Amino acid sequence: MAALLRAVPRFRGPAVWGRPLPRLWCCSGQKDPKRWVESKLSTSKEKPPGTETEKFQMVYRFDAIRALGYVSRLKLAQTALTVVALPPGFYWYSQGILTLNSVCLMSGIAGFALAMLCWMSYFFRRLVGILYVNESGTVLRVAHLTFWGWRQDTYCPMEDVIPLTETKDRPQELFVRIQQYSGKQTFYLTLRYGRILDRERFTEVFGVLDARK
Repeated sequence: MAALLRAVPRFRGPAVWGRPLPRLWCCSGQKDPKRWVESKLSTSKEKPPGTETEKFQMVYRFDAIRALGYVSRLKLAQTALTVVALPPGFYWYSQGILTLNSVCLMSGIAGFALAMLCWMSYFFRRLVGILYVNESGTVLRVAHLTFWGWRQDTYCPMEDVIPLTETKDRPQELFVRIQQYSGKQTFYLTLRYGRILDRERFTEVFGVLDARK
């Protein structure tokens, strides 16, 4: 996974990552390039009451999340093709066109593709792409991927977010977990390959990471 994270940003070149991609992450058109909003195909869970008119400030960004969205959709299409090929394979076997070894190979490939899709989907849906904090500092907005590889925003009350200083995870690790006291949903954050854009607000949410042993 570390090799994938290193390779993805280099795949399209540094210049491309400075531009928004259609249908996944799109710029709001404002002068501030750090303000991003969902495209028409993205989904957003309901905002907490009282934050409808508030602006959210971006505090963290993981550029490779856009490419991982494409990887997720590509894997979904590849898995669908391998599974759809099974019924014709069984039919051709019944007609004596394919051997038993060929059918077993097709079934093994389809099973492996399904297992990889489940694993990748589980991880990619919890990998943080962008973090926002509202102006009053009461809500954390987490942008991540859906099962289909599109963007989804989840809103977490700040008092429910467990600071990283209170967990066993270390900032030096490849991934650290964003957990909630309520135990609702856990997200994965990579400080090694992501960028902290507003360290002051980031520290207010997750604590002073440099002070940890």
